[in-house]
Amino acid sequence: MARELLAYINRPSFVHRLSGLTKLVFFLLFSTAAMVSYDTRVLLFMLIMSLIIFKLSHVKFKEIQFVFCLILLFLALNTITIYLFSPQEGVKIYGTSHVLLKGIGHYNITAEQVFYLFNVLLKYLVVTPTALLFITTTHPTEFAASLNKIGVSYRVSYAVSLALRYIPDIQRDFFAISKSQQMRGVDLSKNARLSQRLKNYAMILIPLILTSLDRIEIIANAMELRAFGKKNKRTWYSQSPLKKADYLTLVTACLLFILAIAITLTNKTRFYNPFL
Repeated sequence: MARELLAYINRPSFVHRLSGLTKLVFFLLFSTAAMVSYDTRVLLFMLIMSLIIFKLSHVKFKEIQFVFCLILLFLALNTITIYLFSPQEGVKIYGTSHVLLKGIGHYNITAEQVFYLFNVLLKYLVVTPTALLFITTTHPTEFAASLNKIGVSYRVSYAVSLALRYIPDIQRDFFAISKSQQMRGVDLSKNARLSQRLKNYAMILIPLILTSLDRIEIIANAMELRAFGKKNKRTWYSQSPLKKADYLTLVTACLLFILAIAITLTNKTRFYNPFL
């Protein structure tokens, strides 16, 4: 069986033992600070911190490698797109122009543009490990309870929980149907032409969709029989009370958020300018 993508990974670690609410608040504060700031010093510090947290979680890189590679592909496409549509954005921001390589028209490669794109990549790299950790170290039901705790409707929270639970189910169904099709002679290996493989993979979609619809109907009927949504409030079996480690983590998250914003706004700008 192939490894599940974006699924909860149970490990005996400090991060796993934290409450879902603590991890949610930490993630929101951490990601907000990273998105607001363009200060390279702040972003580098946050990147080191996110890598340390990843190490403490005991989640192995190979367990999230595929998703991480997809994110890196998106980042590469995003960086190329920024350069194509705004090749002088760094020059506008930092107010100087140090040409590293002459290009056609205004497509000169400047130190300012390279530095700006580096900061854009850094922002995403700061958030990515934290986001992946939040998903892989937080049980879906606990995540739903955390959303409900901060004021999100329990109906919406439960829908998010079901969606997270459904991702590994879809993957298991996909590989089960894929193996069944291969046993019937459908070639999905690299020996087949790309066009043929795409056509054969398309044959998996119909049974996968039918299986998914069947599961959705079963879950919907079960929830309806249990009068889900009748009350305005509900309790959560997996909701855990805040402990000393949770309070320390929340205080640390708030202090880091305030510090990151304060350093970012020291010079009344979001951008750290090394070219002055």
